[in-house]
Amino acid sequence: MSDRTDGGAGSPDLRSIAIRTLRLLERFPVDILQLMFRIAIAVVFFRSGLTKIASWESTVALFREEYQVPLLPPELAAYMAATFELGCSALLAFGLASRLATLPLLGMTLVIQTFVYPENWSEHLIWLALLLFVLTRGPGAISLDRLLAPLLIGRR
Repeated sequence: MSDRTDGGAGSPDLRSIAIRTLRLLERFPVDILQLMFRIAIAVVFFRSGLTKIASWESTVALFREEYQVPLLPPELAAYMAATFELGCSALLAFGLASRLATLPLLGMTLVIQTFVYPENWSEHLIWLALLLFVLTRGPGAISLDRLLAPLLIGRR
């Protein structure tokens, strides 16, 4: 099959342009996407954590009156949320213990979706997708995990 159309001398057909474009797009480094995903989700949770610690009494009141996380006292739920949001976000941003850092944030997202703001499912779906990508594919080459891996698990 020819890469040329019958109409124009030397002009590539639409199919060959599409194939070349897709091949070019597929060469985009996944490591850059992994960095972008880590930073994007880290910023969401880090900002929320900063808001919580900026006005602790208001945060505890929110957990008592609006969030009402089952099984946990409001003070403990607020403390855990702020700790996970700030700590795990920092770990994700640096790419340190990245897969482990996704787990509390995945749990928080599921709790928020189930008990607090179920109407915000589309936003939570994005959070889950980003966190699950990092959990399943790792933090990528632009991470402290990758830098430290040879020290922790030996050379590969």
